[in-house]
Amino acid sequence: MVDSLVEKGIEACKSDNFKKGVELFNQALEKQPEHISGLYNRARALSKIQRLEDALSDFEKLAKLQPNNATFIGDYAVALHLNGENDEANVQFEKALELEPENPYRWSSRAFFKDRIGEGEAALADYEKAIELDPDDAIALNNKGLIEEKLGYQERSKKSFNQSNKIIGYEPKEGEKQEEKSEPKTSSVPKKESQEMLTRWKVIKSIFTKEGFQDFSQFTKNKILGKKD
Repeated sequence: MVDSLVEKGIEACKSDNFKKGVELFNQALEKQPEHISGLYNRARALSKIQRLEDALSDFEKLAKLQPNNATFIGDYAVALHLNGENDEANVQFEKALELEPENPYRWSSRAFFKDRIGEGEAALADYEKAIELDPDDAIALNNKGLIEEKLGYQERSKKSFNQSNKIIGYEPKEGEKQEEKSEPKTSSVPKKESQEMLTRWKVIKSIFTKEGFQDFSQFTKNKILGKKD
């Protein structure tokens, strides 16, 4: 019964009906308050309908229930950041990295956070580590190039952009400005918008695409349980 409600909630979220998904997850969690899939998907769905405080509550509970689950802790860190709790967010990003130091996504995730709080050099270092672990990560290369460009490292940024373009098979037109280049279609990281800080809801839309920058709508129980799709 509980699993069925969660599955229905997942299907609702796949159709972008997040409010319906939350209702179904609520029903499931009333019957089984510590249902992992129910909590995780509700937290993500709540973030999509701008109920960040409620999402934080679920993420915090998940992090306590499974303190060695880097995915839960990483998402908790993101939610904390979006709520302006950057010191605690930094702690949680660090925990996720300690749990999965060989996962390039953990480094890219913290790099994105570091860039948003104005620590460009630290963000570059994290992106470089992510690329060391996964040299074919076009998204990390592209984001690294954007930060290098912002910090005035023009030659370095050009090299990063060229590497990213090569990986995705994109060839800029002659005379095209670098900042206008196409980003990977699978990218979950927001495009640079005139160097303006994005609203937290745009970031929610973009960054809650965890594990390999998959689309948020791909709610899967298998991912939560650590199985292959």
